[in-house]
Amino acid sequence: MSFETVTRLRVRIARDLPLRSDGEWVMYWMTAFRRTGHNFALQHARDLAKELKKPLVILEALRVRYRWASDRFHRFVIDGMIDNRAACENTDAFYYPYVESHPGEGSGLVATLAKRACAVVSDDFPCFFHPTMIKAISRSIESRFELVDSNCLMPLSIADRTFTVAHSYRRHMQKVLPTHLDEMPDPNPLDKRSTRGILKLQKLPSSITKRWPSANLEKLTSQGGLDAIPIDHSVLPTGMRGGSQAADKLLTQFLTRRLVSYNHDRNEPDSYGSSELSPYMHFGHISPHEVFQKLMDQLRWHPGMLHKPNGKVNGFWGVSEDAEAFLDQLCSWREIGFNMCWREPNFDSLESLPTWAQKTMNEHASDPRQHLYSLEQLDASVTYDKIWNAAQRQLVREGRIHNYLRMLWGKKIYQWSPTPQAALDAMIELNNKYALDGRDPNSYSGIFWVLGRYDRAWGPERPVFGKLRYMTSENTAKKHALGEYLKRYA
Repeated sequence: MSFETVTRLRVRIARDLPLRSDGEWVMYWMTAFRRTGHNFALQHARDLAKELKKPLVILEALRVRYRWASDRFHRFVIDGMIDNRAACENTDAFYYPYVESHPGEGSGLVATLAKRACAVVSDDFPCFFHPTMIKAISRSIESRFELVDSNCLMPLSIADRTFTVAHSYRRHMQKVLPTHLDEMPDPNPLDKRSTRGILKLQKLPSSITKRWPSANLEKLTSQGGLDAIPIDHSVLPTGMRGGSQAADKLLTQFLTRRLVSYNHDRNEPDSYGSSELSPYMHFGHISPHEVFQKLMDQLRWHPGMLHKPNGKVNGFWGVSEDAEAFLDQLCSWREIGFNMCWREPNFDSLESLPTWAQKTMNEHASDPRQHLYSLEQLDASVTYDKIWNAAQRQLVREGRIHNYLRMLWGKKIYQWSPTPQAALDAMIELNNKYALDGRDPNSYSGIFWVLGRYDRAWGPERPVFGKLRYMTSENTAKKHALGEYLKRYA
């Protein structure tokens, strides 16, 4: 297995200029894959620096003006910055963390560093503000600008169509993914062996550091450290620490303790059955490749254990039912969401839904609703439904909702909203405001599944829902143990 070259299937040119051999450094602008290991984008920047025999500068910046900016998300990202700084300390890469203290303060930093660079490499993430930001800033960069896809186990450019059901994507994945398993990212692209030939940069020019000083990460993560930054201070940090170190510990805990009963426990609200890795995958603190590799190493898996593609959850990887269920979440459900965001610019609109779903929603849009709740009432968890209220409180407090209850949470919002558009707006607002794994392709998959994406028409046809899949709190209470969950989030 070679780590020296990133496949061109993962590299996209944002500004097609020649490499500048007279530049002072190669710059990696870390925006989505906020980690130093298992990172194709960082690996590609390192390879360019080695080729040109130049220093490697890693800029990790955090701005103020992103939608839903809050203490919760800022703190999670800054935790990761502390880990990344530590990971770079004894390497030949120069790591520069920057955090805006007021809107627009960081304007010009990327362009200024890029102006003196041989080339700029950044992350090719297909969701949230990233595509718009990259498009805008590429016009001001005066160096070659390349984007690298380190999102999924397969390059996003591989698929030649948008998949609309999980079964068809699963068959595609089972046929194609095995051919890419020897294209894994370097676990540690900054070790001494890997960076041999890169020049060590001692410091950035004072003209840059005086205007855009390096972030005091310890101060920012101390009590009240974010108070002066104009973000939403009502959305508080959770008990989850961000960063690669926390992600690695959580992965180890999951593999050694929870995997053995994952298929059952992940759907039980009274159990802690999920991996809890989705926030770390969203912020790029851990790679799907690392998760896959460590899982398969623990299982002592090898390609000879593969079965023929069958489009099913079980019976392909040749491992336990629990491991197959987790691999389906990692390799199928997570990556089909990226496929949608990568290929469909309107992935976050009702028009992206299947024709049957749009039709049935339109036909039942005027159906009377027994209960209607405003966004403010939903946010405050003041509905008549104690199960839904508990799920919303978990979201507000912890930045997550239990896997199964997240589906019920969305279905009830649809039932309690005056129109399908109002329901979609409420789900996006609440999820993206509070969820640590929100603003992500996988998160949008969950929201739009409520409205029929990746699903089929169901019968009997019902008021309000029409042919959309129907869920109730009463049935949920019958099927699942909820006693401890309801106490915890009462």
